[in-house]
Amino acid sequence: MDHANHTRLTASEYTEAVLDGATVYGPGNETVGSISHTHGAGENTEVVIDVGGFLGIGAKPVLVPARDLDLMRDEAGTVHAVTTWTKDDLKAMPTHEH
Repeated sequence: MDHANHTRLTASEYTEAVLDGATVYGPGNETVGSISHTHGAGENTEVVIDVGGFLGIGAKPVLVPARDLDLMRDEAGTVHAVTTWTKDDLKAMPTHEH
């Protein structure tokens, strides 16, 4: 997927309604996880990314600042994120306990 023409989200769009369910792509454009929920809204939003698993079962939740992701909408309006973290990088992060 070429992200060059995708519209970047503004911090005011960092809300649960916008971000929940967004696919997170790694440095090789592979899917590394999905955003399962958010904490807060705006500039200081933190998101929980479910990494691994199958259909949400067995996934490891990790908490990261939304500002550390490149959050955008594609031409169809679908929100997604791009990160430099690999799936292994995310799996090495502490498990988020909710």
